[in-house]
Amino acid sequence: MNDTRAERSAYVELAHRVLSQRKAVFGLAILALFVLVAVLAPLIAPGDPTAFVGRQSQGPSARHWLGTNGQGQDVFSQLVRGSRISLVIGFSVGALITVIGLAVGMTAGYLGGFADGLLNAFTNVFLIIPALPLLITLASFLPPGIFTVVFVLTLTSWAWPARVFRSQTLVLREKDFVSAALVSGEGRGRIVFAEILPNMLSLVVSSFFGNVIYAIGADVGLAFLGFEDLNKVSWGTMLYWAQNNSALLTGAWWTFVPPGLCVALVAFSTTMVIYAIDEITNPRLRSEKETNRLLRSYGIVPSRSTPVAAPTAAPTAAPAANSGRSRHDAR
Repeated sequence: MNDTRAERSAYVELAHRVLSQRKAVFGLAILALFVLVAVLAPLIAPGDPTAFVGRQSQGPSARHWLGTNGQGQDVFSQLVRGSRISLVIGFSVGALITVIGLAVGMTAGYLGGFADGLLNAFTNVFLIIPALPLLITLASFLPPGIFTVVFVLTLTSWAWPARVFRSQTLVLREKDFVSAALVSGEGRGRIVFAEILPNMLSLVVSSFFGNVIYAIGADVGLAFLGFEDLNKVSWGTMLYWAQNNSALLTGAWWTFVPPGLCVALVAFSTTMVIYAIDEITNPRLRSEKETNRLLRSYGIVPSRSTPVAAPTAAPTAAPAANSGRSRHDAR
């Protein structure tokens, strides 16, 4: 019971420290706004987003807030509805990559020996395979759909997080609290999930958010290249049709700027959360921030340069030379 309370307090403490950072709050607010829009998409933009509602490449107006694309479809409706597929793929792939990376990395790092060698060799195989060609090849031959995209992105992306989690587990398993847990008779599963995992929770959260934005960017890239179901509306397919209709050449900026801006804002929000977690867990950044806060409290503006005290000159040689010269002049 006490161990369970300690684990919960560690999670609560990390959440409190993250929410105390302005960067994290700002990033989570933007991300929550996109999630809310995706959940309420049928209410915000009712109707079929693929329906033809007006003239082709019509600019923004009171009737169509973001105009129409090259097929005469409402861009705002597609932008809102497309957020559902893009965010579902992003969060699904991010969660799967993190879970698989944790399972493989922590198992290899904690067990060591033959299991570590086997899992490490298996991980290295996926690390040396070029990810982009494999990604395009699998997406070309498998049937198009959300599950195919999730499967392909997860299969080609789990190896690097597994390597990172393995390295961290190798460090933590040599700590005193792990040795104390072994001596007290705790099982391997409890040591891994109750002792080691809470101490690398910040790394897991940062990896998850990084995997989310990677998945969204990779999904947009695959759709832009035409390797997805183009009948489904997503931010990537919106960019594909904008490029296919030469929107950049015709000046129809409203067909490609909004989806590109949404992808950039989601990437910005997740990056802000990752930076905030890094400031919390990195002792160097944390001490620098505390030092700057202390300097500001005394009215001192912190700078990036490191103050260096200039050495004082030795006052012995010059006075002796001057005194000798003065005697000679006096004579």
